[in-house]
Amino acid sequence: MAAEVEVLDELHRLRSRVPQLTGALAASVDGLVLAQDTPGVDPDSLAALTAAALGVALRVTDATGQGDFRELLVRGVHGYVATYAAGGTAVLTLLAQDRVNVGRLHLEGRRAGTRIGELIEAAAARAEPAPQTPAAKAPAKAAAKSATPRTRTARAPAKPRTTTNARTTTTES
Repeated sequence: MAAEVEVLDELHRLRSRVPQLTGALAASVDGLVLAQDTPGVDPDSLAALTAAALGVALRVTDATGQGDFRELLVRGVHGYVATYAAGGTAVLTLLAQDRVNVGRLHLEGRRAGTRIGELIEAAAARAEPAPQTPAAKAPAKAAAKSATPRTRTARAPAKPRTTTNARTTTTES
């Protein structure tokens, strides 16, 4: 990928801003490593697990009516695993010590996720082929559309359902 060096630089800058980070990984939403700085952790396994966790997080936010996925935080005995949206096709996963300031982790993780998403989208735009003649555009659009990974599937509910959160109750029909 053309943005790999830039994304890796962003991961290194992030680790210097948050010294309690023990690893950082940028991955596609389908679990492929884009760039990583994860000493002692297998990046391919972490990317695959991140994709699986992302799938569950997307289902939870959809089922509860909370909107599009933004971030996921898991706390273990020895620290945190935080995953942030990085554009529409990637995620940023951070590993942090238990003593990390979680507010700072979120602040820097969100910023880095936004920046990584911009880098990946810019690289994808640079990689697109030059415009074609009108007769050749139709097959190119169909091929480009099928190659784009989807992160959510829109579906109509089979019956009206009620969604309740702490503030409101909504009935969808």
